Amino acid sequence: MDYRPRVSDAELKSRLARAGAVLIEGPKACGKTESARQLSASELRVDTDPAVGPTMEVDPGRLLGGATPRLLDEWQAEPALWNYVRRAVDDRRNKGQFILTGSTNPVEDVAQHSGAGRISRMRMRPMSLWESGHSTGEVSLGSLLAGAAPSSGMVDATIEENATRITVGGWPALQDDEVSDAAAAVGDYVDLIADVDLSRVSGTRRDPARIRLLLQSLARNVATEAPVATLASDVGGASGPLARDTVMEYLHALDRLMVIEDQPAWSTHLRSSATLRKSPKRHFVDPSIAVATLGADVPGLVRDLRYLGFLFESLAVRDLRIYAQAQGAAVSHYRDSTGREGDAIVHKPDGTWAAFEVKLGQGGIAAGAHSLLRLADAVDLDKAGAPAALTVITGAGFAHRRPDGVNVVPIATLRD
Repeated sequence: MDYRPRVSDAELKSRLARAGAVLIEGPKACGKTESARQLSASELRVDTDPAVGPTMEVDPGRLLGGATPRLLDEWQAEPALWNYVRRAVDDRRNKGQFILTGSTNPVEDVAQHSGAGRISRMRMRPMSLWESGHSTGEVSLGSLLAGAAPSSGMVDATIEENATRITVGGWPALQDDEVSDAAAAVGDYVDLIADVDLSRVSGTRRDPARIRLLLQSLARNVATEAPVATLASDVGGASGPLARDTVMEYLHALDRLMVIEDQPAWSTHLRSSATLRKSPKRHFVDPSIAVATLGADVPGLVRDLRYLGFLFESLAVRDLRIYAQAQGAAVSHYRDSTGREGDAIVHKPDGTWAAFEVKLGQGGIAAGAHSLLRLADAVDLDKAGAPAALTVITGAGFAHRRPDGVNVVPIATLRD
């Protein structure tokens, strides 16, 4: 299968040029290994090579020999490798020596040095629509953050087509599959999480039935600020809420697997006495996981447009995270005590920020624009600065700037 270039390719190359090693973190099947192979000169499959275990007991340093950059795939199968890589970077005093990939964040260990100044950490996610070939790329997030007015041709995507992209997700190996086959593959992924992976990373046997209930609750509450109490009630069912600490342990394990990725609340200065809400929004790393968890399909999603709207928002947040990372930015959300909100706030360390509302249908554009203008009016621009852009992301149409200054951008025109 031909390699599909990733937005993060340039970031990986840049990190290798300035650090001794680069750690690529991301969920299983998001494309970490194939991406690393584009720049690596030798490779060790730590999780499957039968020689790794015996060599670790006798002479771990031998595993690091080979042409550089040397790829250590699924390195966390032997966590002690981290310190050996760090030491090798110190000894060699050269950049770009190793690429480590991992689909699980190992538990922090006092013996495991942070790697600061030696190992650079990079996040990967499933593919965006631009990476999978389902966006024209006529509108870049970088240009929006620079204040440019967007422009594109007409995007005629139907609701069914957007539901299909959500159902298939951004998994590289599934892009050429039939929708039903892709959905079944994501369903298998969810089964593996519930039956094997979560217990493995927890270090103790977890009840797969309860894990599934938690995943289903997260799926039903995708792109919302559902509190832990709601999740606990859903998992506990008629027996009463599951203990909060237990739910938090499950969530921590899902986070270590990089299956969930909450969207934090944005903190900024307000003009009014309104109070900023701090609860994160719930998201899977890819909205297809929510669809598979609930056993939904494209026709079912089209029949439930309200829920499809939440999934479409999660799709947009996934893509914005990928594009924002390439711009050195992060993605949060905004909500205050008066009800003013922004589905996504893209913000850079230098203070540059842009607000986004996500509306699947054309009929929601006016309401989205009104919400963004209310948000901008609430922010103390003397302290936070004026927004670089206010943008409604839609499922179809053409990119343009409205007379009120709010941009309208179909998701299938976006890129980094």
